Amino acid sequence: MPFRPTRRILLAILFSVVAATAPMAVSAKAPAAGCHTGSGMVFFPNPIVSSGDETLTDRKDSDYDLLNDERVDKPLTALDGSGYLRGTWAVVINEVGDPAYSSTCTYNFTRHDDGFEQVMAYYWVTKSQDYLHALGFDGGDWPLINGDQQRIRINQWGVDNSYATDHPKDEMRFGKGGVDDAEDAEVILHELGHQIHFSQSASFFDSNEGGSISEGFGDYWAADVVEWALGGPGGVTSACIMDWDATSYTSSIPHCLRTLNAGLTYPDDLTDEVHHDGKIWSQALWDLRTAIGPTHADTAILWAQFGWGGANETMTDLATLIVAQAQSRYGQGAAAYAAFAARGILS
Repeated sequence: MPFRPTRRILLAILFSVVAATAPMAVSAKAPAAGCHTGSGMVFFPNPIVSSGDETLTDRKDSDYDLLNDERVDKPLTALDGSGYLRGTWAVVINEVGDPAYSSTCTYNFTRHDDGFEQVMAYYWVTKSQDYLHALGFDGGDWPLINGDQQRIRINQWGVDNSYATDHPKDEMRFGKGGVDDAEDAEVILHELGHQIHFSQSASFFDSNEGGSISEGFGDYWAADVVEWALGGPGGVTSACIMDWDATSYTSSIPHCLRTLNAGLTYPDDLTDEVHHDGKIWSQALWDLRTAIGPTHADTAILWAQFGWGGANETMTDLATLIVAQAQSRYGQGAAAYAAFAARGILS
């Protein structure tokens, strides 16, 4: 969950004129479109990163040229042929309003329309799964991770925050207010970090440190997948997380909801607040990524997380498993150990 000052932490997380070919919002049942690949206009990953312009603001969800120009046309894959944003890895669920529909699977919204956020969520959830497959977690020799159809609700939660949950249904909900959360790919990917943990262990959140690890991993996953999608660092520091969403809450530049280089150490800086304590874990993972490379780091992290958890599990326990994975797979245990030792997690 992206935490903002004054917002209550949820228990579930443990805290434009549209062109003629654009999609329609429909209330009646629409005919199947028959296409399994389409395209959509998205932020890649958000307008602060893509433009480098830290002066951009929400302006009460209005369209204006500087933001419209930051949209890019991206392929939408694994669609189910219905014409809605439903596919193998993601499905947009709406309780009020209408889901985006296109008879040609071409989704060209501007950001004042909730359809834009639906496209953002579908695209980035699918992109995350593409990265997991690229690492090898494709259901072949290695298992799928979070490999079911991810349920997504856009602007159905009437507060300015977002959350992931596996009870009573496994889904993510993105709120509205300020910058609507699903306009920022890093918010979407952060919540997917929690979903990855739900899928890997039923007891991941049984300890406070487990919740902190999940918040830290969510921040790490957001920056990690964005760098993979971009093919390298973005236009602003990669350690700055959810910078478009943060424009509604911060005055300093760069705008960062949180960072991956806070300089906190374990256990001295623990406060029992999962978003704060998660910054210790996210920096350790980011340092690990720098030390042994993203493919090796992410493979070691993801394999170590299977089945991890329990009421007494700590950052030290999971770090030990990650180091063992780095050593057994790549002979890089010493470098992995050093990344965690720098944060005081291993000694």
